[in-house]
Amino acid sequence: MSAFRAFLNSPMGPKTTHFWGPIANWGFVIAGLVDTQKPPEMISGNMTAAMCVYSGLFMRFAWMVQPRNYLLLACHASNESVQLYQLSRWAGAQGYLEKKEPEAQK
Repeated sequence: MSAFRAFLNSPMGPKTTHFWGPIANWGFVIAGLVDTQKPPEMISGNMTAAMCVYSGLFMRFAWMVQPRNYLLLACHASNESVQLYQLSRWAGAQGYLEKKEPEAQK
């Protein structure tokens, strides 16, 4: 019981934004995972790129803030992975990732 009480009253416990902020941000990761089932033509390249920048900035914030917020870091690292995957799907659908055929030798 004392371990639970220590967690409850810790600087990273459920009485703080260090806990609830990352919990709320897992919604971005879940939404991104759900969107992987949709056709790539529905992906907004601008919004996906913005989410990549957002998660990258907040990964740095989570690392630099004291005490370090590993829950927030994990959340945004996961979101960065999902959003980069979505960005690659979008780029493929837009034709940016097509393989170029080598020119015939003259």
